This record gives sequence, C-alpha cells and structure tokens, in this order.
Amino acid sequence: MKPRMSHPVMIFPEAMQALMALSKAGAQGHVPQRTVDLVHLRASQINGCSVCLDMHARLLKKAGETDERLFAVAAWRDAPYFTDAERAALALTEAVTRLSDRPDPVPDDVWADAARHYDEQGLGALLLNISLINVWNRLNVPTRQVAGEWLKSAAARDIVERAE
Repeated sequence: MKPRMSHPVMIFPEAMQALMALSKAGAQGHVPQRTVDLVHLRASQINGCSVCLDMHARLLKKAGETDERLFAVAAWRDAPYFTDAERAALALTEAVTRLSDRPDPVPDDVWADAARHYDEQGLGALLLNISLINVWNRLNVPTRQVAGEWLKSAAARDIVERAE
C-alpha cells in the first residue's frame, strides 16, 4: 500500500503545529486520557481511518486497556465494560462525528448526559478532542495514509514512549 500523497501536515508544518496546539488545549479539560483515546478510537471507527484506529488502539493497549474493552468500543451501548461517563463521551462522539445524519445532530438527551458527567471545561475538552480526531481522520482517509507507517517517525516514537 502507498499513500496517494505526502501527508498534508508534512507539506504544511504550520498545520501540524496548529493540530498539536489544539491537542494540548484539549488535554487541559481534566478528561481522563483513556476516555480521550476511546473517543478517538470510536470516531476513527466511524470514519474508517485505519491510521488512527491503529494508533489509538496501540496507545490504549500500552496504557493497560483490556482486550474486552478494545474489542467492544464499536458496540459500547451493548457491552458492560464502560463507565457511565465513558458512555456519555462515546455518545457525544458519535453525535458530533455524524452531524449530518439526523435533523437534530446533537440531541438534548445526549448533551444532558454528557453534562451530567463533565463540567464545562470537560465538555470543551471533549468537543476539542472529537473535532481534532475528525480532522485527522479527514486528512488521513482521502490521502490513503497507511496504518502503521506513523510508527516509523521520531514524533510517533515520542508519543508511544509518553504513553508507557
């Protein structure tokens, strides 16, 4: 497999800096990193982004995530492995990722459930993280970036090492 082109953030380094700054801002909301990675994994499943699926599954596994939870993320509603707060974050992720799929893109019940578990700063962090992973998915999928190739970069090794 070969990508269609170089990754856009490699062509425009300032875009990488902007996305990394957005990631840093999203980390300030006191949402557990494991929840953030589950959010990234679920949005990437919806969007079919193999690069992000590979990356976030690996990061979750390195952080001690169980196989049961990793295997069940796509069916989180029917699996007993997730906390109520994680379920609220995953429901919000699905709604925000699929904005055009329904007349009321983020229904009040989804928002209210998320607001029961996360304060305004946490909700802001979730929205930044959901938006960020959707940007990454929308850059990776059309350019057909290859899963696993990201591991070859020095930046990726730093990410993985920080997760250990």
